[in-house]
Amino acid sequence: MTRSRQTRSPLEAGRHSPALTPIAAACSVLILISGQAYAQAAASTETQTVTVKGIRKGIEDAINVKKNSDQIVEAISAEDIGKLPDASVAESISRLPGVTAQRSAVTGKSQQVSVRGMSPDFNGGLLNGREQASTAGSRGVEFDQYPSELLGGVVIYKTPDASLAGLGLSSTIDLQTVRPLAFGQRNVVVNYRKEHATKAVNEPGFTTGDGDRFALSYIDQFADRTIGVALGLTQAKTRGGARANFNSWGGWAADVDYNGGKVKTPGGFTTDIETTDSERTGVMGVFQYKPNKEFESILDLFYSKGDFSVKKRGLEGPLGGLSAGANDVGGKLINATVSNGIATSGTFENWKGVIRNHNEDYTDTLKSIGWANTLKTGGWTLKSDLSYSQVVKDSVRFETTAGLAGNTYNAADTISFSGFNGTNFTDVKYTSGLNYADPALIKLTDVQGWAGGSAAQAGYYANPKTTDDITALRLSGKRDLSWGPLTAVDVGVNLQKRTKERVTNEGALLVNGTVDANGNYINRLAAVDMPGASVGVGGLTGIPTLNFNPVGTLGSVYRLNPWTDSDIVGKSWGVEEKVNTLMIKGDLDSTVAGLPIRGNVGLQMISTKQTGLGYLVDKNTCNTGNHTCGYTAISGGASYNDFLPSLNLTADLGGDKVLRLGLGRVLARANMEDMKAGLDFGVKNDAPALDGSGGTVALLNGSAGNPQLKPFRANAIDLSFEKYFGKKGYVSVAGFHKELSSYILRVAKPFDYAPFVTPNTVVPPSGTVGWLTQPINGSGGSISGVELAVNVPFSLLTPALNGFGVQVNYSNTSSSLKLASAGFSTQNVSSPTIPLPGLSKEVTNLRLYYENHGWQIAVAGRNRSAYLGSISDYQDQQKYTFIKGETVVDLQANYEFESGPLKGLSILAQANNLTNEEFAQYDVTSGATTERKVFGKSYLFGVNYKF
Repeated sequence: MTRSRQTRSPLEAGRHSPALTPIAAACSVLILISGQAYAQAAASTETQTVTVKGIRKGIEDAINVKKNSDQIVEAISAEDIGKLPDASVAESISRLPGVTAQRSAVTGKSQQVSVRGMSPDFNGGLLNGREQASTAGSRGVEFDQYPSELLGGVVIYKTPDASLAGLGLSSTIDLQTVRPLAFGQRNVVVNYRKEHATKAVNEPGFTTGDGDRFALSYIDQFADRTIGVALGLTQAKTRGGARANFNSWGGWAADVDYNGGKVKTPGGFTTDIETTDSERTGVMGVFQYKPNKEFESILDLFYSKGDFSVKKRGLEGPLGGLSAGANDVGGKLINATVSNGIATSGTFENWKGVIRNHNEDYTDTLKSIGWANTLKTGGWTLKSDLSYSQVVKDSVRFETTAGLAGNTYNAADTISFSGFNGTNFTDVKYTSGLNYADPALIKLTDVQGWAGGSAAQAGYYANPKTTDDITALRLSGKRDLSWGPLTAVDVGVNLQKRTKERVTNEGALLVNGTVDANGNYINRLAAVDMPGASVGVGGLTGIPTLNFNPVGTLGSVYRLNPWTDSDIVGKSWGVEEKVNTLMIKGDLDSTVAGLPIRGNVGLQMISTKQTGLGYLVDKNTCNTGNHTCGYTAISGGASYNDFLPSLNLTADLGGDKVLRLGLGRVLARANMEDMKAGLDFGVKNDAPALDGSGGTVALLNGSAGNPQLKPFRANAIDLSFEKYFGKKGYVSVAGFHKELSSYILRVAKPFDYAPFVTPNTVVPPSGTVGWLTQPINGSGGSISGVELAVNVPFSLLTPALNGFGVQVNYSNTSSSLKLASAGFSTQNVSSPTIPLPGLSKEVTNLRLYYENHGWQIAVAGRNRSAYLGSISDYQDQQKYTFIKGETVVDLQANYEFESGPLKGLSILAQANNLTNEEFAQYDVTSGATTERKVFGKSYLFGVNYKF
């Protein structure tokens, strides 16, 4: 007999959250299991019909998805139309077992998601089952581009499903919009929220912020319920909200001459007050046509556009006697207090600080469209799905420098520091001798001479643009069978083409007077007054500074001197992929040893053809003084096949207990930036000898992408035991192991540059063989973990606690994989190896809620241990950095009028980051904090009306 199974989620939500120890989690499981008998007895005597809504409806819908799935999945479901349990999709997803979020280093809000301790790049990102484009050089979907009000739910597949395209190595995350014919009647929901952000720190220069968020959802059915329409619109704006940033230049302690000896002092600092403004508009549309049981057509439209701006106003400069540029002679330490070789306080003479007035703006536009058709005929269910996804991100980075002009001091300055203990770089107090808010002293100029040589750089401008396009066509057919345990077979093909490119234009800003009409330098040290100047604060130093807005000054105050250094040329690239997938899946339903078994077995056969584009730069053609290099376009590529078998089995143990087993081979494709064909090389006079002798010699040395990269591949096994209490709650214990047969790492290896040598190339006596650093495929390593989850209402224990409930989960993940740090763009790393990016050893989520008599109250927290995360640096490049563990606590309260003239109206209050948790980077060797970002708390107040 064939059992019915749910094939798609209704509308999901749920969430879980913070710091709970493994022992506490285990105790919770035991307590709940001990109450099982009472709960079942209570359930058996319940005869009254109860309408479930709000938090519990979202939880029960999500549990229903998990319980009826043939795979091991996690789900969240909207508590109501247009109402996921959090303000962002990433925050809601991060509360699920084995899942956590990385906060944005700019906004402090959840942006990307790690599943089972792996990088966000290892997830497959889908919308309604279709792979989605992304903005970064990686493939990780930025979930803040998907307004939560436009989604009905999310399903995370932890084991592979052969009928899904775009599978990931760690998981496949499918965002889902609603299906209007699944609703019994018209639904219209309007909500509005007002946001208030507190001061990040209670210091001068820090301001509060505010925002507005509006959403409208409309669902209706027409023509005797054969036509369904769903429309959604959301508009969100945030303004102001100053955040604190302090960077200690990598946590560097300088050895400084003092009184005939050496003492340690801070090596430098950068501190900003960062003010962000953002706006996002989202539109969702679904048209569903189902004239009969045999045919259905669904058209999905999703649009999201975000405008984001961050203004950085601050102060930076070298310490430790360091000369940081051609215009700086370095300072001298005086009046120091020394303890155990550390200058706990002191003053540097001849200090030259740099005032930062930077703007970083971008616009991202997401377009996604899909048209799916289903036809039942002749015993077959035939499906077609045509889809297109595009993301365009256009950025502008505008950096300016101001301070004392010239390479000799027209006014002596000092910088004093106090409170230094040798490692607390981000807590040191600074005071200056000069007034950095005096327009008679402070000018727009090349303060330090950071361009090097004779070049000038009074600021920097960059305009990178990333475009990602995915076009796909899927055809499939499914037929019921009676071949022993095989009850149905589903065969399909997915044809997909993806193109991604990044193009940048950047270079130095020159103030008027730096060059003549022919572009020749006439005064590298030119300085001009700051237009529209106002008095601000140099970040967390509290030192008054002169500030202005650089927008609109290109052409009036500055001119752009484009640079084509090898690293800048290498930022422009393109990649094209053609991925054709044959999918075969069979549904299973049988009995083994008296136990009902259901599930599926499948195989994906994937043919991939990829091409990488980039530029070849021979550094011998470079003019370092003018920051120019010659370059030519190059390309390369590869074709290969993958075979991904999968097996999912679910055993019904009786008493609402199930045991699940998942086996399969999974993959994650390389970051697309790593697949570029770019190559640059030149002579390095102190390169390590090729024979491994430990000496140094002059060799050709370079770096490159690798258009022949193959994916990360792993063989995976998953086991999960789940005990359900109807659809009201569950407890589960799961374990997984992934054995990596292939992964990607960056290494330096011997390479013969002979094919790229030109008459202009300087070849050292050693010849054309040298070192090349590029991403390659390695083998070996594993990832294993255990996940515990409890999701229950307390009414299962006693009716006295009706309305109360808890969602709690804990995961512990480890990996044997160690990567060579030398091949990665890393910060705060002095060890030869680094762990797997994204891996937090422990992740805990806790959510306590109460829902009764119209009240819905929930407090939630999520905790993750320290990990190696990926952030975008000041050059728009992704770098790995160690990020400290954190616990983020949120609170939500809602009251809904259940009767009377206000029925359908609810009032909402929400508080995020209640403990003002910092985003902190640290040095993995010393443990010292190298950079702190303080975001403050935010509050939302709003109303929601459903009619």
